[in-house]
Amino acid sequence: MTIHYTLESVQDLDRLRKFIANKSLSAANRIVSELKQEVNKLCEFPSIGIKIVSMVNSSEIRDLFIGHYTVRYLVVNDDIFILRLWHDKENERNS
Repeated sequence: MTIHYTLESVQDLDRLRKFIANKSLSAANRIVSELKQEVNKLCEFPSIGIKIVSMVNSSEIRDLFIGHYTVRYLVVNDDIFILRLWHDKENERNS
């Protein structure tokens, strides 16, 4: 399986990193690194996330919860597309 980050998910990671870096640069780098490490586990366990049943084509769209963060992803054949990432305190991202 191959993981691909959409432009939106890259922007989400950057936004989260910048927000956290305002308080602690080392914490920002650590959290982004941990998120990426956990996302990489999807290569071995692509079905670990919870299916999103309220969305069109939801059979392959899932949410992975990592601490206080949610990673929304799509599984297509041997590819995993990271769609969005957000913190629990943010509004849910649906795109």
